Amino acid sequence: MPMVRAKTTAKEFFDFNERLADLGLIAVPGAEELTSRIDAHLLRWAKEAGMDQDTFIIQSECPRFSSGDGKGLIRDTVRGDDLYFVVDVGNYSVKYNIFGYENCSSPDDHFQNLKRLIQATSGKAKRMSVIMPILYGSRQHRRAYRESLDCAVALQELRNMGVVNIVTFDAHDPRVQNAVPLMGLDNVMPTYQVLKAMLRCVPDLQLDRDHFMVISPDEGAMNRNMYYASVLGVNLGMFYKRRDYSRIVNGRNPIVAHEYLGESVEGKDVFVADDIISSGESMLDIAYSLKKQGAKRIFANATYAIFTNGLADFDKAVADHVLTGVFGTNLTYRTPELLSRPWFHDVDVSKYIAYFIAALNHDLSVSDIIDPHQKIEALLKAKGQKH
Repeated sequence: MPMVRAKTTAKEFFDFNERLADLGLIAVPGAEELTSRIDAHLLRWAKEAGMDQDTFIIQSECPRFSSGDGKGLIRDTVRGDDLYFVVDVGNYSVKYNIFGYENCSSPDDHFQNLKRLIQATSGKAKRMSVIMPILYGSRQHRRAYRESLDCAVALQELRNMGVVNIVTFDAHDPRVQNAVPLMGLDNVMPTYQVLKAMLRCVPDLQLDRDHFMVISPDEGAMNRNMYYASVLGVNLGMFYKRRDYSRIVNGRNPIVAHEYLGESVEGKDVFVADDIISSGESMLDIAYSLKKQGAKRIFANATYAIFTNGLADFDKAVADHVLTGVFGTNLTYRTPELLSRPWFHDVDVSKYIAYFIAALNHDLSVSDIIDPHQKIEALLKAKGQKH
């Protein structure tokens, strides 16, 4: 079986082998924007390969009754297709009416809609895969007391419904794949896309040991930040979250302080990467601490920048010259207010997903897509970065 090499052109995806089956994209409500971007890339490559295709998107919807009940509806044949369901379980902007009230869709609603659309295929698809950037239930992935294991049960549900592949991004704990050891679950990191966006948006960055450092916000984010530090050849520091284990607040032990471990950051640009900015309190605490230690510029990165507590505190941090910028992907919903902020930089990952889908549709290896080390090396060389 041919490997997808780092320098493989898009056209070669369609020339390597015959496709497994006709490709179809189904957007679960809330994922239409990301799906259309993926479709645009696939269509361009298909036309380069001489294929006559208007769209890969199969029209579908999940209408609701006034009682709140819903159903999944697919408006075209899917018999024998290789289907890819794209779902954004974090898109709370999708609303529906229930008993005269407008309700925001929760992750539970999005997951239920995904299952409804899978049911609507009636088992006639050749193969079903799910593109689920935010893994449903991933923040409840392990048991500490008598607690549910939402993510593990959800994965088993999808497997039992016939899903054979799940592609997710920056899972909170990728070990949840142990719940479905015989199903494909690829945990992908958008490292290349983030670095590309950084070099485009901050052209005066110098990514070398003398001018740049990578800092992990906590122990759980070490692997992610170690990869950035390794491919860039720069030093790595980390923060340790000191918690109060004598009490529980909002289901967790509260953080007492962030303790920094590492060499001096004085005069250096600093990059802090995490999987999610939720309230943003931890990221801001770290930014203020680094600034007190003499950091030059501080750039935060979160695969999922959701800002559940709003943007005011981040606006203040930027105005006070504490935080320089935040990089977040388009893998989940971003509010218009966030996208309008000059300090927020949107990282487009749709082309990466399109490559992944093209490879899976041709039954090609995705190992080189998951590890983009060669592409990062080429990017740094093209930008004249010392490495």
